[in-house]
Amino acid sequence: MSKTIIISNRLPVQLEIDKNDVIATPSVGGLATGMKSVHRDSNGLWIGWSGLVSEELTPELEEKVEKELNKNQCASVNLSQEEVNGFYFGFSNKTIWPLFHYFMEYAEFELADWEIYKTVNRKFAAVVVSNIEEGDTIWIHDYQLLVLAKYIRELRPDVSIGFFLHIPFPSYEVFRTLPWREEILEGMLGADVLGFHTYEYERHFLSSVQRILGYNIDFNTILLEDRTVKADSFPMGIDYDKFATAAKENNALRGKEKSDVQLEIDKHLSKNGETSLVLSIDRLDYTKGIPSRLLAFEYFLDKYPEFKGKVRLVMLAVPSRSNVPQYQLLKNEVDQLVGRINGKFSDIGWTPIWYFYRSLPFENLIDLYTSCEVALLTPLRDGMNLVAKEYIACREDKTGVLILSEMTGASQEMSETLLINPNNYEEVADTLKQALEMPKEEQIERNTALQKRLKRYNVERWAKDFMETLEETTKDNEQQQIKKLNADRRQRLMNDYKNSKSRILFFDYDGTLAPFEKLPESAYPKPELFDLLDKIHADPKTELVLITGRDKFTFNKWFGHKDYKLITEHGAWFKDGKKEWEMLEALTNDWFEVIIPVLERFTDRTPGSLIEEKAFSVAWHFRNTDPDLGQRRANQLKSTLQDLIANNNLEILEGDKVIEIKVSGVNKGRSACKMLLGKKHDFIFSIGDDWTDEFMFKELPENTYTVKVGLKKTIAKYYIDGTTQVRELVKDFANS
Repeated sequence: MSKTIIISNRLPVQLEIDKNDVIATPSVGGLATGMKSVHRDSNGLWIGWSGLVSEELTPELEEKVEKELNKNQCASVNLSQEEVNGFYFGFSNKTIWPLFHYFMEYAEFELADWEIYKTVNRKFAAVVVSNIEEGDTIWIHDYQLLVLAKYIRELRPDVSIGFFLHIPFPSYEVFRTLPWREEILEGMLGADVLGFHTYEYERHFLSSVQRILGYNIDFNTILLEDRTVKADSFPMGIDYDKFATAAKENNALRGKEKSDVQLEIDKHLSKNGETSLVLSIDRLDYTKGIPSRLLAFEYFLDKYPEFKGKVRLVMLAVPSRSNVPQYQLLKNEVDQLVGRINGKFSDIGWTPIWYFYRSLPFENLIDLYTSCEVALLTPLRDGMNLVAKEYIACREDKTGVLILSEMTGASQEMSETLLINPNNYEEVADTLKQALEMPKEEQIERNTALQKRLKRYNVERWAKDFMETLEETTKDNEQQQIKKLNADRRQRLMNDYKNSKSRILFFDYDGTLAPFEKLPESAYPKPELFDLLDKIHADPKTELVLITGRDKFTFNKWFGHKDYKLITEHGAWFKDGKKEWEMLEALTNDWFEVIIPVLERFTDRTPGSLIEEKAFSVAWHFRNTDPDLGQRRANQLKSTLQDLIANNNLEILEGDKVIEIKVSGVNKGRSACKMLLGKKHDFIFSIGDDWTDEFMFKELPENTYTVKVGLKKTIAKYYIDGTTQVRELVKDFANS
């Protein structure tokens, strides 16, 4: 039976060694909760680091660890202390974490940590592959395993892989500062589906892929040479029923049934009947903006002194990475701010801030959620922030006000909350006043809409949506493989080629015989290509035709000394071996004076673009522009040219990062068919990579072997991955 293999840095159980015994307790984190149903219902296996380093494990303990993990459907990746330091504390949390949260000043770029990070990801891959069975699905989680998907695919290219990033993906301008940016992106693209909390993170990722790796993107689908990868947003939910039920049970408790924390809160509220509690819960992390929150609260008390003695901030800071210097400095800063603000405003019966530096059990979190009239959550950057959703789920009577930073992923789907910029103390103070004075009716109206949405799109729905998208994408890729020129089809093609008596081969050049270059004139053919084409041309049974959109002058300079047949400018010019060039169509270029000034205007406004003038067509290239700007300008150019081309019998051809204007009716299909007149070929082959080659695929006879280079929409019968695979196919022709 197929299963889902879940992979994360840590397992859903926490292991402890107690007197030479191993004790496992379930984790309570959002991921462990969210993946519980997938793990349980799909015969799942969870792979991760056990939390114990290899130095503290004897063979006897290793056996006990494995036994305990097996009981919980888990498998561990064994790491040494050095690997944990470089992989987790090093690259993951000193490089990726601060950079992806826009704290660039904290990011460290240590080559040694990067090497360990890759090594550990390969160790994860080895454990995963050793547990894969036919039909299994893999779901990788978070920033510690960014390159894992690629390593798994190298070992098992047939497996279905999903990846979800639980932190923000930064803008291109930030991400590009990472020295190993290409390897990180290529690693992530080993997955079939890439999930992000918000469309904003998805958009940043696609922008980086396009700008750094140069892959074409169709909406949210990345077109690799051999497959497609889908990026999409899936806002993670919570176990809504768990929190709502816990809150209901908590509110029903009476007297000594209540927890000590709840009794203390009740005692305070009974003494200070008018006091409102404002809740703040976070890990003590610099991304959470806790110092800024304290300063904003101080500003609030200064600006609105009427709330002194009537409002108390209940701040819970959960310890995090306390051995890291930056976090130690942060704790000192928070301690000092709390002490100063309390010293500034406290009186005999009132202290403005209750500060707790600890983690609390689940039932005490519910105490806080149900008792505090306002929640103040103001991270400077946060991938999602599930605390915001938990607070709303626990408001049984639908009262309570959530003030939420617009820098969180949760803000995208919780518009009914009071959204603030955490850096704007004035706005935070005014919004806190608004929250404390908000009528109950308005609170209920806002929270009713929020609760319906959170209940509907809970954590199980999140996991289900992701897995369904992964399944659909995997099926799409499998469907695409049906047209792939695989080994069997290639063998059949070569057999037909060898057994034929009269052959003709049509080869496109750029993107087919040669990869694209930044500058069009840089794609000069290599000696190896000449050798292969010479071998093909030397066979008296074979007619070789190079058919291109390039200008006659360039192609004559490159191939004019050869005896091949050359067709340039999409069919405007033809050269038969050493003979002179001849026009295949009666064309003029007197329309250049109308079109070229328009192109020049767009070139001046689009850095990196250039104009290529041919004898009877003109092309505007935008391969070297900013991708978004280039595409936007290309769309504007097409719109601008519409009236001009209609009046001059012209048409627009859209190639790969190029807009070409030429006389209507001239195309590769028409010119290729002219090569067949009066001849009886029993083998016809045509290959190309872009939209202009579709004319050729359409017009050539039905029995033609038509091949598209790359995974793109096409009427060709087959596709091939890229120029490297094209070169291998050309070698087959040459050596037959």
